[in-house]
Amino acid sequence: MNTDERNFRFSYYEKCLINSVEEKKSLNKLLQDDIRNLSKLKQFCMNYTVPNIHRSYLWALVMGILPLHKASTAYIRDQRREMYEDLLRAVTVLRCAEHKEKEQVMHTMWLLESNRLWHGNAGPSLHADDTHFIEIMRTLLQIFNDDVETYWIAKGFYKYTRELKKECAKLKEQTHIMLKREDQSLFNHLEELGLFDSNSTLLDNWYITCFAGVICETVLVKIWDKVCGGSRKIVVFLFVELAKDIKSLILKQKSLADVKRLIETVKDVDGVIVNKAIKSLQNNSSEVEYTH
Repeated sequence: MNTDERNFRFSYYEKCLINSVEEKKSLNKLLQDDIRNLSKLKQFCMNYTVPNIHRSYLWALVMGILPLHKASTAYIRDQRREMYEDLLRAVTVLRCAEHKEKEQVMHTMWLLESNRLWHGNAGPSLHADDTHFIEIMRTLLQIFNDDVETYWIAKGFYKYTRELKKECAKLKEQTHIMLKREDQSLFNHLEELGLFDSNSTLLDNWYITCFAGVICETVLVKIWDKVCGGSRKIVVFLFVELAKDIKSLILKQKSLADVKRLIETVKDVDGVIVNKAIKSLQNNSSEVEYTH
């Protein structure tokens, strides 16, 4: 790790330590309100890193999985759990859950709930959207311990990714503009390899899944906090910072397939790239847009 990265980490974590106590107090107050303020909850997701202990609860509120009226929370949570158990029981009785990983079982439950189980989507040949759902589920299972919460959050987060899917053309255009502005030589190389060609889906796949399976889950959730808060462009900032971080390696690649393999080995376990992307997003707040 170079000196600039160490200095960035030091200043970033120093800031987090100074502000974390006040941020937690602010979030606790928002969560304790009798009627939680959705706008303020989203703003918290956008402006701060959500504490791990509150992430599943806060995301569930923002996604509409749990009600904003505090008095109704226990009842709705019980209803969600009963529905999950009914779906799990059903796919078990139908023998659709045998010899499958947990994320695949939950995908099958989702297909059943969506009345699509018998449309060929549960077979070995999956549609792209189903693959996206499984990637998201696999990531969230590494983050949250409660399977019921994870199932519902995965469904909610998947809905957000549908908005990203609709906006992929615009997001790729914004990536084109930002990368050209930030690093001309890196931009030229990726453009020559065809990254921005209309028939290239490499950025689309990363953006639609919000880099699930690419970035380490424990730091990727900071990016997903921003998606839950309403940021459409955070995926652009993440890609640009990631590409800049490994520029010297990218410039040696001869094809997009090589770039794909390279980028998908960069897990960013210590969160340096993710933190830079968030800082860049916040420094360019005028470019932030909301999807929900």
